[in-house]
Amino acid sequence: MDTLLTAEIAANAPRYRRKSSTFIDGIHDVSQDANNMAPAQLYSTMSGRLFHSGRIAIVMVGLPARGKTHICVSMARYLQWLGVKTRIFHLGDYRRATVGEGVEVPQDYFYPNASPASVMLRQKILKRCREDIYGWLNHENGQVAIYDAVNPTASGRLALAKEFAKHDVQTLFIESFVDDDEILKENARNVKISSPDFHGMDPDEAAQRYLQRIQTKIPVFETMEEKGLNYVKMKNAGEQFFYNNVSFNYLSHRIVFYLTNLHIKARTTFFVRAGTATEEDSYKADAPLSEEGRAYAEKVAETLLKHREEERQAAIANGAPDHPLRPLSIWTSTRLRTIQTAEPLQKLGYKVRQRSQMSQINPGVCEKLSERAIRSLYPEEVEKHELDPYHHRYPRAESYHDLAVRLEPIILELEREQNDLLIIAHESVLRVLYAYLMHCSTRDIPKLKFPRDEIIEIIPAAYQNEAKRVHIPGLDPKFIPSSPEDIRIPVPGSPSGPSSPIPGLGSPGEPCELVVLSRPPEKVINKAKEMVADKVADED
Repeated sequence: MDTLLTAEIAANAPRYRRKSSTFIDGIHDVSQDANNMAPAQLYSTMSGRLFHSGRIAIVMVGLPARGKTHICVSMARYLQWLGVKTRIFHLGDYRRATVGEGVEVPQDYFYPNASPASVMLRQKILKRCREDIYGWLNHENGQVAIYDAVNPTASGRLALAKEFAKHDVQTLFIESFVDDDEILKENARNVKISSPDFHGMDPDEAAQRYLQRIQTKIPVFETMEEKGLNYVKMKNAGEQFFYNNVSFNYLSHRIVFYLTNLHIKARTTFFVRAGTATEEDSYKADAPLSEEGRAYAEKVAETLLKHREEERQAAIANGAPDHPLRPLSIWTSTRLRTIQTAEPLQKLGYKVRQRSQMSQINPGVCEKLSERAIRSLYPEEVEKHELDPYHHRYPRAESYHDLAVRLEPIILELEREQNDLLIIAHESVLRVLYAYLMHCSTRDIPKLKFPRDEIIEIIPAAYQNEAKRVHIPGLDPKFIPSSPEDIRIPVPGSPSGPSSPIPGLGSPGEPCELVVLSRPPEKVINKAKEMVADKVADED
């Protein structure tokens, strides 16, 4: 009843501003907390906008199962990470809100030569969606509105660009064009086959039927060739890019640069802590691994390789093709302990790359000092740190915000990576990279803990990334907790004892929370994914 009421309000009150267009997760929900700043916010202005970039509408173009939603969510995550106020508007949400949940639109709704009644319904839905876009841009200091719909015809796109221009909004079209049958089938399998329409059906057959349904319902689609529009055309998941650069500004160039690093192919990211060093408390010494640290490195390699093969066998048992494992890339910082933690895998032939940006947070004057000493010597700094542990920096030290800005090139390379990826780093670095992928709040980043007896696995998904935790067996309990590799001031509200960084996802839009470890290794149920089940057969 509450859901229907919400849908009714959204459909019939144009000035009603929904917290998000999906009611689902942190990517779509824009925080109302002024203190909850973006992790790597590059600029801070009174309006919340980059004054020199104006307001931008990113308009998606492409048939369903082409990865448009994945691109939308990835772009929103990156722009919000940089501090750009961004929101996604899914046309399918407005269609459902207008006709009612579970109610089918008329048979000819998606046809160019639809009946007058269907045309009127389409116009009504489009009007309400665009009124919300203008309202957000005009009255809520929004800067980038992402309009997620098929937008199949050249005439419709030209009219849309003129309409946005009347409202002093720049338009950038992004088309995801796919003619590779394997990519189409994989996209349909991964995103669409959970529809009730295909329940119990062979995944390949379900994917094929879904793609046939698309061609039937939307028989006319014109790829972008309009010379007067700003657009980017991504072909076959980033295989080729075509630009039509008429009047790109600074922010548009940042978006285009990000897109050149983005792809929609499946791959997995693993996070692992570095082993313990002989001088664990020293930042400057860059000490090698201890004997315990070397034994830990061997166990990490053994556990990871075993887990990847088990996952492959499980996928084959569930009907997936018997393909070999994707290649595995390994990134470490230039610190000796991370390099040596990767050595067992390097000896097996895996390529290891060292990244200087991934060095741990610099503790400054607090290096080697106990908590009691820090509180005694720097009481004012301790008070500032406890008020804002994300942005505060001790004398000659880095803050987490400094670290997030430093890691931006790594973020772009992470998006570009097509192999499975293992990141071996210090806990401070893992906190920030995990927060980017799982869209955690700045309030939560300093609280995240990565016990050494876990490998964290992150799997990209269309709406919200999913995570698994893989237990590393046989470690000494004294070896497991976090090491004092950054400032040892207790973060206000942080739980005692080791905890996993994986969020509980108990309800939509919850902040990234810490949950107690459990054994054996488990998959974290992504309830956000369940809540978008009504979108799996979306043709908007």
